[in-house]
Amino acid sequence: MILRSSPSSPFGRKCKISASLLGLVEKIEITRTNTTDPDDPIAKENPLAKIPALILDDGSIIYDSRVICEYFDNLAGGGKLFPGGDARWKALTLQALSDGILDAGILRVYENRFRPEEKRHPEWVARQKGKIDRALAYLEANTPEAGSAPTIGDVTLACALGYLDFRFEGEWRGGNPNLVAWLDRFADAVPAFGATIPSD
Repeated sequence: MILRSSPSSPFGRKCKISASLLGLVEKIEITRTNTTDPDDPIAKENPLAKIPALILDDGSIIYDSRVICEYFDNLAGGGKLFPGGDARWKALTLQALSDGILDAGILRVYENRFRPEEKRHPEWVARQKGKIDRALAYLEANTPEAGSAPTIGDVTLACALGYLDFRFEGEWRGGNPNLVAWLDRFADAVPAFGATIPSD
């Protein structure tokens, strides 16, 4: 299998950490992808021209990170990152909230990266920051329990906090000691988190 991603993608990081936790790393080749390069084949592999995308051994392609991670879990026998019963809904809801943090963070970055300064909208950027701040406040007050094995929700939250460290100089850490401690525990338990620190 070929995972199309980039070193800075938090969604690609989510797939890489999941693959490591599931013992699938040796079955995956990771190829660097540039979604802004018109000659990069990603637009043919995923009509949305977004990463990550996973090219299977039969040539078929699946995306996005949520689908890829569940595919990996299925390959590894199922029920590992995606538990059964009520725990499944907790894991999926935490994944959704953490993906939302990532979406809002990426939109903040893109506003400055791709819009000329005179066309930027501070109110819109503030709205995205507000989404992140509300999500962090909720998670600080309802910090996930450290289970014996990480779920997809845990993996996604770790990637979201790591992205905030990467792009926003860890501004989230000041008022969220419970989340800081949670991320430290996750990093200690999951070596792949440290091995996939993003870079441009």
